[in-house]
Amino acid sequence: KMAGTSPSWTGSAYLFLQSTCKTIALPSLYESSQKKPCVFKALKLALADSTGSVNGVDMLKVHCSHPHLIVQLRFCRQENCRRFLRSYREGALQKSLQSHLQLSLATTMVPLEVELKAGSEHLDKMLKDEDRCLECIYREKPDRLPDEEITELEEWLKSLMLHQSTNNNVAAKDCTSLKSPSQPHPPQGSSLPPQLTFIFQGQKFDNRTITPDDHQKFAKSVSKKWKQVGRSLQSSCRALRDPAIDTVALEYEREGLYEQAYQMLLRFIQCEGKRATIARLVTALEENGLVSLAEELLGLHSSEECS
Repeated sequence: KMAGTSPSWTGSAYLFLQSTCKTIALPSLYESSQKKPCVFKALKLALADSTGSVNGVDMLKVHCSHPHLIVQLRFCRQENCRRFLRSYREGALQKSLQSHLQLSLATTMVPLEVELKAGSEHLDKMLKDEDRCLECIYREKPDRLPDEEITELEEWLKSLMLHQSTNNNVAAKDCTSLKSPSQPHPPQGSSLPPQLTFIFQGQKFDNRTITPDDHQKFAKSVSKKWKQVGRSLQSSCRALRDPAIDTVALEYEREGLYEQAYQMLLRFIQCEGKRATIARLVTALEENGLVSLAEELLGLHSSEECS
């Protein structure tokens, strides 16, 4: 049974956003150091609209998985989650997001497709059953604290709002106003991982973040060893610590090895963000005797030669 309206009620869900406009790619905008604060501001304001409070729902992580922008949400009170679900079901959240993105990015309307998930449950299929949606969200306990980048953006937004309030300019109408020298500067963050290159088989490689193509190749080829790779990554990734890997195995048992491997690596990418680098994955593959797959990911030979 759920904890009712107790303050200890917590749950988690993932909000998937995709622009249906070919010229607007939300992940690319969020990956841009100039546009990231604008997109974050729009997300924060729209979520506040949906719950009636700036603190009604927390953003724990924003993950770029082209073509989707995926926002991990944490609800700390059932009534706030209920308000969010109603706003989502009625389309108010979607309209609010479109409006705030339009203002923050100083562009035309940003048409969006939205999807809501809690674990393996697609909540869009059960929105009329509010209590069931609440149950699904309540079962998914948040597996992280807010990402460092989210914390920095939160502090920047608070400073910006305070600055605007002091100057009787409560709502900035476009992103260009953020460039004013008198206003707080958005956090720059690190666009590159700490280790820029790494050595594999005597060759030097750029230590890029794991791409969607890497993700799919890994899931397709790793087979039964996905758990072993996950446990190698586990030591430096809290999202994969026990019982996370076994949970993925159980949740996606019916879908098979590909989906299990895909979901395990997805958790790693979502948790680590820019730190989810190819070097870390290659090291984990080497530790488990999967050198051929590491070579394939680095483009040293084709998947046909690997098979």
